[in-house]
Amino acid sequence: RTGRNFAAGMSGGVAYVYDEDGHFAKRCNTSMVALDKVLPREEQDATSYHKGQADEPLLKQLVEDHHRWTGSLRARHILDHWVEARTRFIKVFPHEYQRALRQINATGQASATIAKAKADARNPAVPAK
Repeated sequence: RTGRNFAAGMSGGVAYVYDEDGHFAKRCNTSMVALDKVLPREEQDATSYHKGQADEPLLKQLVEDHHRWTGSLRARHILDHWVEARTRFIKVFPHEYQRALRQINATGQASATIAKAKADARNPAVPAK
């Protein structure tokens, strides 16, 4: 359980919070962050990936690592009931970080388009007869 005013001043990175009692939103300062569900990879928009990964596999790996390193029974319980437990996690996602990821993604797409156009200009397609 978190204290009140969680995420005050948070401008980068991501936090995954296990909201066991369903009241985390009341204890979170949402002036600079969005509270998102942790979605399965196939449902998550790739522009919101953190560290180039979808949230669910990243979060599950973090919980698995925590269990391996600490022997935490709570982590083991979460992993044993992953499908249900995942729905209790909340992604705390700073607005500024979201904007930066969107910009990085857009820049990457633009660079790929430019590179393709340059390659196409060097190797023009032969017209079909």
